[in-house]
Amino acid sequence: MAKNKLIGDPTIISMYANQFSFLARPLTRDLSQNFNAAIVGLPFDLATTGRAGTRLGPNAVRQASSNLGWEGRRWPWGFDAFKYINVADYGDLDFVPGNPDDLNLQIERHAQAIISSGTTMVSIGGDHYVALPLLRAHANHYGKMALVHFDAHTDTYPNETEIDHGSMFYHAPKQGLIDPEHSIQVGIRTEYRPQDHEFEVIDAVQANDSSAQDIAAAIIKRVGDLPVYLTFDIDCLDPAYAPGTGTPVVGGLTTDKALRIIRALKDVNIVGFDLVEVNPAYDHADITALAGATLLLEFLYLLAHKKHQASL
Repeated sequence: MAKNKLIGDPTIISMYANQFSFLARPLTRDLSQNFNAAIVGLPFDLATTGRAGTRLGPNAVRQASSNLGWEGRRWPWGFDAFKYINVADYGDLDFVPGNPDDLNLQIERHAQAIISSGTTMVSIGGDHYVALPLLRAHANHYGKMALVHFDAHTDTYPNETEIDHGSMFYHAPKQGLIDPEHSIQVGIRTEYRPQDHEFEVIDAVQANDSSAQDIAAAIIKRVGDLPVYLTFDIDCLDPAYAPGTGTPVVGGLTTDKALRIIRALKDVNIVGFDLVEVNPAYDHADITALAGATLLLEFLYLLAHKKHQASL
């Protein structure tokens, strides 16, 4: 008779039971086990300007990840990432309700512990404001970085009040966190003036008319050899593919194209990743949460790819 498996054993992932962590990875903050990546939930939406509810995003993405756990050798990669990388779910960061400054402190404190241990921080928001304290934490370790930003909005709107999910990339260059001359935005389809910032922009019309490989080539050319922070607002996807978000804008990317672009960045020096703006209150059949979980898993495959290649 087979021995009972422990709850949370990542070798068996149920689609409906005991789903406490992303893809049933170990739920721990003990990074002494040489983890390659730590999944961190950031249940925050106090900077939201549209439909609130993204504080529930991390849990929704974790729950949706159960649909991905049975695959093993994930198509089209042809190998199992978790044979090459060790991944923990760090749980959600908590903060004093109604006090965004406490969120900043918590993110920077925990991020410092994660990054300094040699572990890649993979974050699930939450609204997009969380990218700003995440960038500060990563810049403290890596120095100035290139930003690769998938979104319907530039989030460069000049609001001197920092707590705003539409102004992070107005503040980040001013704080010396990212180099806008090596940064790029993909999927933009709301009003912006190119003279207001130095980011290269591949708007949604251009992105939809271009191949994923051409878009990836433009990203790779733009970032050069800088360390790269990748931030993915789920509203980069068309609402047909991601209805569960606070500020949906029609005319966006398909999930397939976004996944193809991410896969093509496998040789880029990506040092941090966040997935934000999943809002389960407006989702249908977990479409958005599943898209978010799949994009996050693709990023983990980027981390595993280099180790897989080295093993051949």
